[in-house]
Amino acid sequence: MTHIRIKQALAAMALVGLAAPAIGQGLSADQVARLGTELTPLGAIRAGNDAGTIPEWTGGLRSPAEAGFPDFVSGGHHPDPFADDKPLYRITAANMDQYADILTEGHKAMFRTYPEYFMDVYPTRRSAAVPERIYEATKRIASSTHLIEGGNGFSGGAEGVPFPIPQNGLEAIWNHIVRYRTDSARRTIGQAPVTRDGNYTMVMFTDEYLGAYSLEGAREEDLDNVIVYFKQTVTAPARLAGEVLLVHETLNQAKENRKAWLYNPGQRRVRRAPNVAHDNPRTAADGLATSDQLDIFNGSPERYNWELVGRKEILVPYNSYKLHSNKLKYDDVLKPLHINQEHARYELHRVWVVDATIKEGTRHVYKRRTFYIDEDSWQAQVVDCYDNRDQIWRVQEAHSINYYDVPSFWTTLELTMDLQSGRYLAIGLNNEEPQTYDFSANYTPEDFAPATLRRSGVR
Repeated sequence: MTHIRIKQALAAMALVGLAAPAIGQGLSADQVARLGTELTPLGAIRAGNDAGTIPEWTGGLRSPAEAGFPDFVSGGHHPDPFADDKPLYRITAANMDQYADILTEGHKAMFRTYPEYFMDVYPTRRSAAVPERIYEATKRIASSTHLIEGGNGFSGGAEGVPFPIPQNGLEAIWNHIVRYRTDSARRTIGQAPVTRDGNYTMVMFTDEYLGAYSLEGAREEDLDNVIVYFKQTVTAPARLAGEVLLVHETLNQAKENRKAWLYNPGQRRVRRAPNVAHDNPRTAADGLATSDQLDIFNGSPERYNWELVGRKEILVPYNSYKLHSNKLKYDDVLKPLHINQEHARYELHRVWVVDATIKEGTRHVYKRRTFYIDEDSWQAQVVDCYDNRDQIWRVQEAHSINYYDVPSFWTTLELTMDLQSGRYLAIGLNNEEPQTYDFSANYTPEDFAPATLRRSGVR
């Protein structure tokens, strides 16, 4: 039946004068052979740069012992393996022109908008790592994975990064979407919509996650077209507590769009939520971020044209253990206009630059978005978001760390900074929580059935 539906869709496209989507090809044997040799197993350049400001990748931090904390217990706040590092230099509005080549356009706009804004730049530590099986799976599937359905999905394998040597922007953004985070996790995090004068009401979430695509031994044919199961329960403030969002993220989004449900405790009913996608407002974000900006970018890429600009050396937030620390209070981090930059760490890394421009005939509040995706982890680190006047409107940052107990390079704090209103949204705050990420959570797809929502939302 699936083949019949695809043929019917192709025929319908031909009737309206649209070209059939091209079916891509996997990497050649010579390209695959580069993985794990001159390139890292995930496709990054293994060597450092000529200037010596980016070191060679030597495997990242693969365990608490390698990070220097052999007794670390998973679930707590990760101690900083680079706590002794000192800033190499500070960039301010006064000297930003000296560093223009390694700043994103969004960060340049931050300096122009907020004269007191600064960035402390630290030594580059290529700490990113994932389990060995993800490296092996990436090499195993690299010759077979290919885009399908006009790029709104891919086929040919699972478990590993599908396009370690991307040929276009769509392949690069799919690497971000399905990158390894963990098998499953439960986390308690705060989201703060911060006003221009620094006030906020914290919204607390309990998130539950199952990365079906990346599970050990995962096969495309066994996924039921679902790559991620995600459940988010609001626990505070009281007026929102009990609301639950459930998402089944799909692999072939041309075949089947994301499936989402909402549970409203006041109505005590579960309903489908097709609008939890694209530029629809995000839960309790006060209009400061869109649905597809959670996890920096998620969901279908169908509304944009994706151009792979190439690799570039750029300053990005990295190894942000200070912002992850339980030595800070939320008020230490959240300040007017932007977070307290004293606790932010920036490093020079090679990133893939991907430029997304809105397709003719579609709509999104962001006319253009430029993504800066870490080559070592495929985590999108910074995004410049443009409005319909081609002006930078918002800047996203992924302050990330290596959760070396997994290992996994993932965000600890996501920011969406609105330069027009002077407001920003911070999500991932857990400094005052006794538990951060519980990677021992052992979920199955049955735990994410719509019928479970009423139980999750009980106050």
